[in-house]
Amino acid sequence: MPTTPETGEARVQIQPGFAWDGQDAYLFDIDGTLLRDTGRIHMSSFVAGIRRVTGFDITLEGVAVQGNTDTAILREAWRQAGIPTKVLEPQIGAILEAMGQAVQERRHEFKLLLMPGVKDALSHLARRGALLGVGTGNLEMIGWIKIEEAGLREWFRFGGFSDHFPVRTELIGHAARKARELAGADARVCVVGDTPRDIEAARANSLPVIAVATGNYSFDELLQNRPEACATSLADLLAHTQAAQ
Repeated sequence: MPTTPETGEARVQIQPGFAWDGQDAYLFDIDGTLLRDTGRIHMSSFVAGIRRVTGFDITLEGVAVQGNTDTAILREAWRQAGIPTKVLEPQIGAILEAMGQAVQERRHEFKLLLMPGVKDALSHLARRGALLGVGTGNLEMIGWIKIEEAGLREWFRFGGFSDHFPVRTELIGHAARKARELAGADARVCVVGDTPRDIEAARANSLPVIAVATGNYSFDELLQNRPEACATSLADLLAHTQAAQ
């Protein structure tokens, strides 16, 4: 699978004393951090899922999706359409299932691009004995389909998803607890993401964070949120570390 081209100046900033590749476990965001979906398979599943279950038509126009969770996006699109919440909530489980099924049916239509340095960074962390998981606003079925179609499944042992957690801070907290169940109660868990919401979620759970400017936010925008490590890409972060050795 091709990677996106690296453009612009490579920039890396790491807070003193933070070993970005010395943590026990990592929670990787998917969209914008590991990969980019250049098609509309995932986004179209919201419309398809709601239509299948309720017959209503909705749009995601005007709904904030960057750094958001699928369940929160669904509720906001529903609210924006002016449909009463009491109509949605009894059917939300069926809608989420229908969204996953809609993606499953079209999974081979995905056009996914890996972000720069993803496989090298995952390999580097795995060689150092780190436990790798995902912490994503995707629904679980959709998240794993993306990981599989991108050729990354071998690296990840667990995940935290938005099926039961509309708020990102909650799903990250859940994923961190799962990480410590697998890696030990005192395991150092680190979040890796591409949006201020990833940083906020890490902070809310007292976790360090690596921010990468491979999504819709620039290096400077992410740096303003004071992540423990900030880089223009995982490739640049890895190269920075190798050059310093």
